[in-house]
Amino acid sequence: MKRVMSALLGLGYLMLALGLGSCAVAEQKGVKVGDPAPDWKGIIGVDDKEHSLADYKDAKLIVLVFTCNHCPVAKAYEDRLIALQKDYKDKGVQVIAVNVNNIPEDRLDRMKERAKEKGFNFPYIYDSSQKMGHDYGARVTPHVYVLDSERKIAYIGAIDDNIDPAKVKKHYLRDALDALLAGQTPPVAETKAFGCTIKYE
Repeated sequence: MKRVMSALLGLGYLMLALGLGSCAVAEQKGVKVGDPAPDWKGIIGVDDKEHSLADYKDAKLIVLVFTCNHCPVAKAYEDRLIALQKDYKDKGVQVIAVNVNNIPEDRLDRMKERAKEKGFNFPYIYDSSQKMGHDYGARVTPHVYVLDSERKIAYIGAIDDNIDPAKVKKHYLRDALDALLAGQTPPVAETKAFGCTIKYE
C-alpha cells in the first residue's frame, strides 16, 4: 500500500512539474454544452467600435471563435471561416472572432492588419483582459462555441477534423449549424479543439 501511495505521489509531482495537473484543472473550467453563454460587452473590434453579445440579438445562431494572428493552425482556418460566414449569413448565422492573446503579434494593431489583408467578413474583436477566454474555457486557437437562439451553448470544439482542407472528412461545425437551423440537436455536440495554446497571463 505504501508503494502504491508513493508511486501516486510521485506521479502527482511529475504531472505538476510538466504542467499536466494545471491543464486538467483548466479543462474543467468554462462552459459545457447546454449552459447559458457568458455575456460580454464593451469589447473593442478592428473597426474601433465596442462590441457586445447583445449587439447580435437578431442572429439565429452565433459562432464564437477564439483565434489569433500568429498561430499557424488559426491561420489555416481563416479562409474556412470566411466561407462559412458567406454561406450561412442569409440563414441567420453570425461568426464572431475573438482574440485574447496579449503578445505583440496578436494585439489590436496587428489584428487590424490581418483582418484587412484577409478581408474578414465577420467582426474580429480583442479582449485584452482575457475574461472571455476564461469565461468560456477556451484553450487553443481556434476554439469554437456555437450559441443557439436562446444563447445557450450548443456546440464546443473544432471546426472540422483536419488542418488540411483537402483532407477534411468531418465538418463538425457546419453539421452542427445545419442541425440547429433545422430545429435538431447537433449530431456531435462536442469535439476536441486543436491548435496553439492560448497565452493566458
